[in-house]
Formats: sequence, C-alpha cells, structure tokens
Amino acid sequence: MKNISKRDLARLERELVACLTDACETAKTEIVGFSWLTHRLDPNDFPASLRITWVFEREADKAAALAGETKARMLVLTAQALDEAGVQLDHVAWHVRFDSEEACNRSHAGDWNRRLQQR
Repeated sequence: MKNISKRDLARLERELVACLTDACETAKTEIVGFSWLTHRLDPNDFPASLRITWVFEREADKAAALAGETKARMLVLTAQALDEAGVQLDHVAWHVRFDSEEACNRSHAGDWNRRLQQR
C-alpha cells in the first residue's frame, strides 16, 4: 500500500494510536520495567516503513524481557494491535524495536525524536 491518501493516513494513525495504546496499557500491567511504546511510519512507504518501538525504563529491564517469554508476548500484543487497526504485515517482528529510557538518555540526552529518526 504505497502513496496512502492524507484522509486514509489520518484514519490509520487514529486506529494505530488507539490499538497500540490498548497494547501498551496491557503491557504495563504485565511486563516489569516497561514504560511506553510508539510508532513511526513513512506514508510513502507504508507498511514497509512501519516501526513500533517498545521502551523500558532501564537496559536491565529490557534485557530481562528479551531473554524470556516476554518478547513473544510483546510481539503478540503488537500483532493483535495491528490486526485490530487493519494493518497486515507478513513478519511483525521485523517492524518491532526495543529500547530504553536509560539508553536514550546516555546516547541522545533524552531526545527521543532524534533517537527514533536515526534508528
């Protein structure tokens, strides 16, 4: 789906925000150290450009989550949110990133916008 119209992009953004917010709220109750998530996309290269970033407070929390069953749970929550928003992806994991507040503070002085643009 390339060159998405502004109207369709606005609808898609609303759906993504609502569905990913639900996933985020669920994850906050289940995953130790998880803080928030966000998404970015290029409307000229959607859905290939879609990136969803799960953010933890500390690198240690992120590492613990990725070492166990929690990573699979985050991918399931992401896939469910995307499905509810009407976004079909062949490989959800390719579109998901994991990060931490600690790493952003260390590398980008807490500037998430700059950090996410570079990733």
